[in-house]
This record gives sequence, C-alpha cells and structure tokens, in this order.
Amino acid sequence: MIEDVHWIDEISESMFADFLTVIPQTRSMVLITYRPEYRGSLAHVSGAQTISLAPLTESESAELLDELLGAGPSVAAIAALIAERAAGNPFFVQEIVREFAERGVLEGHRGEYTCRTDISEVAVPVTVQAAIAARIDRLDAESKQTLNAAAVIGSHFTPELVTALGIDPVVDELARVELIDQVRFTPSSEYAFRHPLIRTVAYESQLKSDRAQLHRRLAAAIEQHDPGSADENAALIAEHLEAAGDLHAAYGWHMRAATWATNRDLAAARLGWERARTIADALPAEDSNRAAMRIVPRTMLCAIAFRYHIDVSGDIFDELRELCTAAEDKASLVLAMAGLVVDHAYHARIHEASQLASEAWALAESVGDPSLTVCLSTAAILSKAENSEFSDVLRWTQRAIDLADGDPSIGNVMVGSPLALAIAQRGNARFWLGLPGWRDDQRQGLTMARSADALSYAAAASFVYIPGIPGGALRADDRAVREIEEALRIAERSGDDLAMVLGWMALGLALVHRPTDPERDRGQKFLAEACDWISHWRYLLCELPVVKVYLARERARCGDRDQAIPLMHAAVDELFRDRQSLWSVPATGVLVETLLDRGTESDVAQAEATIERLAAVPADEGLAVRDIWLLRLRALLARAHGDAATYAHLRDRYRDMATSLGFEGHIAWAEALP
Repeated sequence: MIEDVHWIDEISESMFADFLTVIPQTRSMVLITYRPEYRGSLAHVSGAQTISLAPLTESESAELLDELLGAGPSVAAIAALIAERAAGNPFFVQEIVREFAERGVLEGHRGEYTCRTDISEVAVPVTVQAAIAARIDRLDAESKQTLNAAAVIGSHFTPELVTALGIDPVVDELARVELIDQVRFTPSSEYAFRHPLIRTVAYESQLKSDRAQLHRRLAAAIEQHDPGSADENAALIAEHLEAAGDLHAAYGWHMRAATWATNRDLAAARLGWERARTIADALPAEDSNRAAMRIVPRTMLCAIAFRYHIDVSGDIFDELRELCTAAEDKASLVLAMAGLVVDHAYHARIHEASQLASEAWALAESVGDPSLTVCLSTAAILSKAENSEFSDVLRWTQRAIDLADGDPSIGNVMVGSPLALAIAQRGNARFWLGLPGWRDDQRQGLTMARSADALSYAAAASFVYIPGIPGGALRADDRAVREIEEALRIAERSGDDLAMVLGWMALGLALVHRPTDPERDRGQKFLAEACDWISHWRYLLCELPVVKVYLARERARCGDRDQAIPLMHAAVDELFRDRQSLWSVPATGVLVETLLDRGTESDVAQAEATIERLAAVPADEGLAVRDIWLLRLRALLARAHGDAATYAHLRDRYRDMATSLGFEGHIAWAEALP
C-alpha cells in the first residue's frame, strides 16, 4: 500500500514506478491512494484499474457523525450543520468535530457529545485548512512552538531534533489533541503528524523569516549531529538551506549530495544536479559566481546522461558548450563531450562518436590534467572500439594507463574505475589484433573492476566476454559464467539498469554457447530481456543487431531455420550497412553456419557471398579475429561443396592459427571439426 502519493518526492516516485513494472509477473497487488489533482507516473501505471472515490453520501456522512458525536438529540442540529459544510469529505468532518470540541461548542467525549450552544451563533470553518488553523491557534505558546518546529523538520520528527532547534519540546499536549501521534517508542521516541495537511497548515502559518531561521538551525544541527554522515545527509541539509534562502550554501550541498550519490543512486544524483542547476539559474546576473555555478551541474548532467539513457545531443549540449566557450572552461566541455560520445555510441551513431572522441581527446590533452584525460578515456576508447579503430584503442588505453599510474579511482566521474576499463579494453584490442598479453589484461581489468562500482564491473565483464566468447577467444566455461553471474548480481543490487543490461547480454551470450539445452534456453531468456530493454529505451542500439543474431540462432536450434535465417540476414545487413566491422565478424559466422546447416543449393551460394562480403571489408588494422573466422567459414564452405582436399587444408590452417593465437573458443571449435 502506497498512501498519499500526491505528496511523493521525485526519487521515491521513480523507484516505485520501476518496482511496479515487475508486479504483473508476481502474485501481488499494489494499492495506491492519491488526490484527484495528482498527475504523476503512478497515476498512469499500465494495466492498473482506477477507483475514483466519490464524496460520502448523506447517509454515510450521518453514519460517520453518529459515531463521532453520538445519537443524543442535542447534537442533531450541529450534525446537520457539519454535514452540509463538509460536503462528504470525511477528514473535514473529523476536523470540524475536533475544532468544535476544543472551542467548547461540543461537550463530552467521542461518541457521547452534547451541544448547549445555539447553532445560529456557531461559526463553521470554511475549509479543512481553516479548521486545522483554528485548532492550532488555541494551543498554548510552548505547544505551538513545538508544532511549528516539527513542521519545519518534516512529517516525522524526534524530540531531540526539536531540542536542537533551541526549543523545549512539548509533545504530550499535541498528541492529546490529536495533531500528532507517537509512531516509535524504542530505542528513542519518534512522532508524526496525524495528517500531512496538519503539517502543511502549521508550516505555512509561520512568518517566512521565522521559518528561514528554523531551517538554517536545522541544517546546522543535522551536520553537527553526525559529521561522518554529512555526505549521506547532504541532500537534506541542502533542502533546509534552500528553504532558508541561503542559495549559495544550498547549491554547494546539492552538488555534494549529487557527487556522493553518483555511484550509489543515479536518480538522487540527477536530482541533486537538477536542483543545483535551478538555483544557479535563479541567481542575479550580477552574481560573480553565477556563470561557473551554471556550468558545473550541467556538465555533470551531460557527463553521466548515458547512465540514465537520456539523449543529450541538441539543445542540452549546445547550451553547455556556449556557456563553457564564454567562460573559456575547456575541462567542463571535455566532460560534457565525454557524455555525448557515449550517447552517440549507444544510439548507434558510432562514426559521430568516433569523430567527437578525437576532438575531445585533443582538447583534454591541451588542458594537461591527467585525471581529465583518464576520465575521458572510458568514453573515447569505447567509441573507438565500437568503430574497430584498434590502433587508437591501443594508443589511448596505454595513455590512460600511464596517466593513472596505478590509481584505480582517478578520473572516476563517469564510472568508478576508468583504469580498470582501460586495461580491459587494451586486452580487448590486443585479442582482436592477435597481439600477445590480451589474457593478462582481461584478468587484471576484471579484478580491478570487481573492487570498484557495479557499472565498472559490469562494463569490464561486457568488454571481456561479450566480444570474447562470440569472437572465439574465450570459452563459455564454468569460470566465465560464474564471473558474469557475479557481475550481474552486483548490478541488480545496485539498481543500475545499464549495468544490468550489460550483464544480461554477457550472460546470455555465454549461456547460448554452453553445451546443454537448459543452459542455452536460459541464455535465450537473458538475451530476450536485453533485446526488449534496448528496443523499449532505444538505447545500447549498437549492440542490438548482434543480440538479434544470437536470438535467431537459438530459434534455428529449436528447428525454426526458415524463420530464423531472414532475421539473421536483416541483422547482419544492418551491421554491414552501419560499418560495424567488430560485430559483423561473429554475426557473419552465425549466419553462414546456419545457412550451411540448412544446406540447400541457394543456402550454400548465399553463404559463399556472405563470406566474400566479410573478406572485402577494409581492415587496415589486420584483424586476427576476422582472419581466423574467414579460415573457419571457408573450411566449412569447402566441406559443403564436397571439396575434401581444400577442406582438410583450411581446417588444419584454422587449427594451427587458433593454437598460435591461444583462442580457446576457436581451439575447441577446430577440434570438433572432423
């Protein structure tokens, strides 16, 4: 049950919205209550049923009033007066009864009231807020002061926090008149407003200057109470300082909160930067710090936009570039460009990503800040790898490794450990080019990433296993599957959906290369989940064709080659059209092997044409992975043609090359050839 959603904060709303997407897969029911004016995401949950509650009918209001007032003849007229004013709002009915009792219009107690007042002389509150305000006005000074302080603290409060504001708490009287309730007794007492509207009225009835002073004191009290948790409490401190009107201080705490949350809670981090940006934009033009304060949160929003799959190309980036140019702030522009590079790559604009990466790299080197270049390396190297520009990958990974000088956390703006990813990507490039040292790089990168954040570990696992297993360098053995499953478990606990999707793809591709049908069926499910996510969010599009190829291969395994082969053709054609030579290699292998398995004359001709298309793609880098796949596929084609001598020659060359390169996957596949 999620009550009073009309008061929900943005982060909680986002969390519940994500949670509700899995409810249809469970034997669960969720009940959400909110006022009609609420228009947020929880009011538009797919498949939900809406029950609109009408006001109480006259008979229902009469039944409620009988329970509250009693059935004595003296209260009959006052009951009719209350019912007319409340217009079927049960909370309003309750508040009017409480207000009349406190005013002396009603005497006695709940269910047994009497009324000796002429109802023509009774003033009835116009609104429920007015009824609450009248009740608050009758409190003594100490109780009212406690209630006002509590309203500044929040919907829940402790006597200790009230004391920290310099006020002696008086809670018993507030509980007695049903303005607050005690909700916790041990290890320390905690109280809550009986209704959020009571807190609202108490808060808004105070002078702004008095409220500001209380907010200021509360921010200081929260910081001083537990200095070691200042980062964790930074968002709360920022909110109180913002409410106090201390905008520069609030900006600093919002930025601090966002920085702390970056690798812990992306939604909270984004909200912190958004709040900081709003404050900066509201500062007067003559404020000397305004320009810099406007740049920093925008930079961070651009730099990690890829983590919450938002397209920053266009107005968002252009506005920041204009601000950075005017301020001659190259470093901030580099960080924003890094975010845009990943954004381009994940929207399958891989050539734009590569070009922008080169611009950003040159700009970062001109700044001369090692941490800036290392930070950029994650995005820049990714774009070059996706574009199969492995000479740049080798050069830039080595530069990042040298600048990091063994520090796994340097430049950790976009991910927790850029160094771990640079080492893993160097291994990736070395294996594609057939250079020694790739296995050591992969293992070192994974080991380092495992001790960093969830995204670093998932990304490192994806850099190693997503190309490594389909490419034939690695086997999908028990160790590989355990490693990927561990990275996925950590990603799931973190709630970082980008890390989870990378984990789904890596585990899915590993499992569909396993020997048993149950494992391959499980892998197919992970690939289908990844495919659905990518298609829904239109993100990680650069990986979608290869996911579709392997989903189609599993369809063919289950006997549906006639439907699977056109799907493979479409995905492989897309890879060649977009010049994604990295993924076109294993994808071509899957298509050719499936065609030869079906084995019609037309299939063999198509397989031969597909092989020649792969061989004709320019490869200035000398891609060893492509060369070994071409050997394998030409051997299979020779066997399909019945050319035993050519087949044996190519098969032996294939085995020798797999052994010399140390490609475990190809070694196993070559040994399986007759």
